[in-house]
Amino acid sequence: MKFLADMGISPRTVNYLKTKGYDAIHLVDQGLEKLEDSIILEKARQENRIVLTVDLDFGYLLAISGALLPSVILFRLGNESYEIINDRLDEVLVKYEEYLKIGVIISVRDDSDKVRKLPI
Repeated sequence: MKFLADMGISPRTVNYLKTKGYDAIHLVDQGLEKLEDSIILEKARQENRIVLTVDLDFGYLLAISGALLPSVILFRLGNESYEIINDRLDEVLVKYEEYLKIGVIISVRDDSDKVRKLPI
């Protein structure tokens, strides 16, 4: 799996994914920190990447576009430190790996997650 981390995600999460053997990039690493959300989604779609974010706008943009991809993992946690995000991300990747390949939005909360298949 390949990942694209939005600005609300720590670069430490990207590094963590890389240590686990994933192809992961952060917008900052590419000098794209001011990129609009719709362009981020298009970039992720073209590069076959899963978007990691804390920004609710991605779900809205996918809903109005009717797009099948990219998958988005949206973190809605009380504590959005990279350690907590990394722990929850590990759980989500094990649990929903096959779903992420076909196009979903996964909303990750402290004690639960919700999966919505695309298009919405």
